[in-house]
Amino acid sequence: MPSSDDAITYFRRRLQHETDPADVYAAQRAGERFTLVDVRDAAAWAQGRVQGAVHIPHADLPSRAREELDPAVPVVVYCWSPGCNGGVRGALALSSLGYDVKEMIGGFEYWAREGLPTVTDDGPLPRIFDPLVTVVRR
Repeated sequence: MPSSDDAITYFRRRLQHETDPADVYAAQRAGERFTLVDVRDAAAWAQGRVQGAVHIPHADLPSRAREELDPAVPVVVYCWSPGCNGGVRGALALSSLGYDVKEMIGGFEYWAREGLPTVTDDGPLPRIFDPLVTVVRR
């Protein structure tokens, strides 16, 4: 059985490298400085994305990051969902380039399920709150 010190170290390290949709939204609302990067492909981006995100597919990060992302600004990356490791790939690519980066666990799926703002090129999408992942207040 790991010691409590080992557990503290493990969970502290996870929080250094992961965030979640609620915390990202709270940081946006608080005006915290970071760049939110959607690493999905163009079709997924067109279908809907997190309001305020920029689009750089994870495969393109090594060639585009230095021109499009300020290395002094922390980055949060996301992909589709917990069933997708594109966010991990994106975070790895950016970390390898020296960026301070976190992965938004839950990805776009949980952002949308929590009813947080999503958009397409045509404008905002309806906010739908999934009662399985968020408290629905009436």
